[in-house]
Formats: sequence, C-alpha cells, structure tokens
Amino acid sequence: MTTIAGERAPDWSSVQWQEQARSWVDERLAGTGRRVSGPVEPRVRPWSLVWRVPTDDGPVWFKANNSGTTHEAVLIATLAALTPERVLAPIGVDRERGWSLLPDGGESLRDVLGRDPDLTHWERALPGYAALQLATASRADELVALGVPDHRPEVLAGLLADLLDDSGSLRVGAEGGLTVETYERLRAEVPAYARRCRRLADIGIEATVQHDDLHDGNVFARPAGYRYFDWGDASVAHPFGTLLVTLRSIRYATGLSADDASLARLRDVYLEAWTDRYDRRTLVEAADLAMNLGAVSRSLSWRRALDTTDPARAEYAEAVPGWLAELFAATPLQPES
Repeated sequence: MTTIAGERAPDWSSVQWQEQARSWVDERLAGTGRRVSGPVEPRVRPWSLVWRVPTDDGPVWFKANNSGTTHEAVLIATLAALTPERVLAPIGVDRERGWSLLPDGGESLRDVLGRDPDLTHWERALPGYAALQLATASRADELVALGVPDHRPEVLAGLLADLLDDSGSLRVGAEGGLTVETYERLRAEVPAYARRCRRLADIGIEATVQHDDLHDGNVFARPAGYRYFDWGDASVAHPFGTLLVTLRSIRYATGLSADDASLARLRDVYLEAWTDRYDRRTLVEAADLAMNLGAVSRSLSWRRALDTTDPARAEYAEAVPGWLAELFAATPLQPES
C-alpha cells in the first residue's frame, strides 16, 4: 500500500461526500447551461466511483479516483489541451481531489466490433492514439511533476526491485499470489531485466503518455474520429508498451494465434507514426522489448489501483502478482513455447 501516512481516503458512501460531489457537478453543469434531470446511477470499484448523471441535454459522467489513480484528472485536462481531437473535452476537472466530469462519448469500439468484428476498425483507431502520444512526448517531464507515474525504461528496473520488496502485495506463498519459486526467479531476473531496459532506452524513442489498458472498451468510436478514455492506469513510459494490452486483448476477442499476420499488421500500423525517425527493424525491436518489459508496469498499475482500505480490493488483489508473473510469458506476437 502506498497511501501517504496520515492521509484519510474519502468515504464515497458518506452523505457529506456525496453532497459535496453533487454540488460540484451542479456547479460545473450550470456553467454550460445544463442541469441534472434525475437520480445519478453509480458504479463503484476500489479504484474509482463513477456516476452516470442524467441532464436536460443528455447524460454526463462524473468520476472520482482513489489516491492511487488521482493523476487521471490532471492527465485528462492536459491531454484535452494538447490533443483535443483525441479525447473528450472535460466539462470540469478538480486536480486535487481527482474528480472529473465528462460528456457522454457515445458508443465504444467494442460496440462497433460487436456488430462488425473487422480489424480494420483497429487499423483506423491506432494511428490516432499514436498521434496523441507523439503530441504529448514533449510534456513528459511536466506530467511526471504533476503526479503521473514515471515508468520510463530508465527507472523500470528500480521499480521492479522495489515491487519485489512488497511481499504483501505480491502475496508470496499465499493462495492467489506468487509461488516462492516464481518469486525467487523474479529476483534473479532483475539484472537481465535491467539490461533490456537499458537497451530500450538506448534506442532513443521518446517517452510519453502510455495508456497501459488500451482495449476496445476504452476507445469511443465517434463519427468525427476515435477518442481514448479511462486513463487511470496511465503512466509516462515508452510508448510501445501500449501494445502489450492492446494486442493481447485483440487476440482474446478474436481467437487469433500469435503468428497471425493481421496482428503484426496492427503493430506496424501503430508503429508507422515513428517511421520518419526510425527504420522499421529498429521499431519492431523496440516494440518487442517494450511488450516484454510491460508486465511490470501493469503490476504497478494494479497496485496503485488497489491503494485503498476498501474490502472490495480483495476481489482484485491477484492482479498484482498475476501480472508480475507474466514477465516470463510470451508477448502477444510470440507463439507459446
């Protein structure tokens, strides 16, 4: 757990907190000439509370993040300023409390793929996300200073070593946690992991915002173009780490094998945005490295998401050791040995 000592997490179920949040929502909506037209519909997870708020001009969405994912609010505001055509423009953001109010984004890419599972939808969605990353790269240091987690290759090995000291989160030897054998194997892997991190850093591709959970449920497919949302897992990292979750989720949804040419095609469509600076062979090497290293980032993201005293966190606690153990698994483009 990484909660600041003495810091008390807000009680989302308390009447006082809900009144404060509702008042904030009302004020933000009033600034746009709208008002709430019915009861909110809540969805609560250990890492966030989301309200679907009906208004007289369609629904809007209020989100409150826990202490481990508060950075999402500041990131939403920054991305809206830098790449307004790639994200939803927030109606309001409270950076300190980790609150955001967003318009309705319409149907998701998952909705579209449910009707038409053609992967060309992803071929159209990935370049826009790559453009967002390129537009944000120059602000990487600023984002870290604002609280967005730093998962750049230069620090990842140290983060892995620190994570391995957190036996509570990794549940070493306990049900649903790392086995002692896997834990010792991970300890022994740290030097080799550090070497791969150095190689990835040496290639020189700029770090930027990395969504780290970019699947079809986190992309809006709008007539005016795709919008990328739900940034609570995001970090400042090597951009290509995105491919771990994205290609993995596509394989899960389609049943494609790792050596299917359409998956490599999607990787290459995404990498195209960097071909003016790097040759394709170098980009593929970097993508392979970033995916190979990415399990650590996912484990860290889950540990932050579960930085709460909410008893419901126990339902998801296996994700922290589970993702870390994936460090030894094949990447989405590598056939299982």
